[in-house]
Amino acid sequence: MTSGISFFDDENIQRLFRRIDLARDEVAGLTAELIRFPTINPPGDAYEDCARFLGERLRERGAAVEYIRGHGEPDDTDTHPRMNVVARFQSGKPGPCVHFNGHIDVVEAGLGWTMPPFDGVIRDGRVYGRGACDMKGGIAAAVIAIEALLAEGLLERGAIEFSGTVDEESGGFGGVGLLARKGYFDRSRVDHVIIPEPLNPDRVCLGHRGVWWAEIEMTGKIGHGAMPFLGVSAIRGVGEFIALLERELLPQLAARKTRMPCVPAGARFATLNLNSIHGGQPEPFDGLPAPVVADRCRLVIDRRYLIEEEPEAVRSEIIALLERARATQAGLDFSVRDIMSFTPTMTESDAPVVEALDGWIEALFGRKSTHVASPGTYDQKHIARFGSVRDCVAYGPGILDLAHQPDEWVGIDDMLTSAKVMAAATLTLLRREEKAS
Repeated sequence: MTSGISFFDDENIQRLFRRIDLARDEVAGLTAELIRFPTINPPGDAYEDCARFLGERLRERGAAVEYIRGHGEPDDTDTHPRMNVVARFQSGKPGPCVHFNGHIDVVEAGLGWTMPPFDGVIRDGRVYGRGACDMKGGIAAAVIAIEALLAEGLLERGAIEFSGTVDEESGGFGGVGLLARKGYFDRSRVDHVIIPEPLNPDRVCLGHRGVWWAEIEMTGKIGHGAMPFLGVSAIRGVGEFIALLERELLPQLAARKTRMPCVPAGARFATLNLNSIHGGQPEPFDGLPAPVVADRCRLVIDRRYLIEEEPEAVRSEIIALLERARATQAGLDFSVRDIMSFTPTMTESDAPVVEALDGWIEALFGRKSTHVASPGTYDQKHIARFGSVRDCVAYGPGILDLAHQPDEWVGIDDMLTSAKVMAAATLTLLRREEKAS
């Protein structure tokens, strides 16, 4: 086993696992309590209440707790403050720090639920509710893991941290992005990061593909709808661009395959989605539209790219097609506005945090861990971009396909198993550093 600690002959591990097994009602109840904070994003409801609930719980167990508000960050207002919590448990001896990060925000409930989405219903070995899977079950499992380590007196050196952060569902700028820019993920403070996203409890997520969101605006010349030959249609210009995408770029993307273990299988190829299109005069009333040639058309694209692709090349191939579309008719022009851009990130499979998690997954499941990468981004992007910690992965309970769905749920057994993996991996990392020093 790669962790260097055998489940069968380490008394501390046996005590740790017994304590977590006894926390079955506790982990379910904590998940339910977290679900009952309707931290819907947007607009960012109940962020502060949820952050302070977690902070107070961890303060009572001995943590030094900070609340960090994202003043000036996107959507931060006095009505909806972007409030994050960081709790640190410090031992009396120098050593490494293992940090657990979980986002407290959830998407809207939407339609199709058969039970109240914010009641935190516990039934048949599951906890139901919006955010149960993504990712309040993961937060609860991490908290229980930390508490078990503390209760067994196993934080003998170094530190353990937990952060509950906001806005992951809308980019994470006022959450992990803010903390990373403030130095909370600097190598001088933190050595290993585990983000308990719902990737299934027998898998370790090494990273994610890159993303480039952009708004393209094509402009033409307004004209009378009865004499379109006297105008220049921006809608037709965008149509030419889309035709070029369909004929040329999309087939090329479908042939580009990554070494990243992305799931599902289709995400191992480069992709482009047309998020929205808006052209011509707005029609905000019940009446006939204006009889004019559309002089503006906007298109939002979502380009997911691979670790083998360069960001500059991703942008350049779109610009090249826009230039060809513009050349089809005099009077067309275009502009491109970047909305969001993050490069791909992937922690190597032999990194310390990966090996520690792998070893305990194998011990508890009786089979080797599976390595995956996410098709979309999550908060590892900010740690890679602004922090200096490179030993960072996502690992947590929950079935990824249930995220954002009606009747979202997380299994109690999965939370307990994940808590064991996280707790034992933390102990492994602390001991590993001790042996290396």
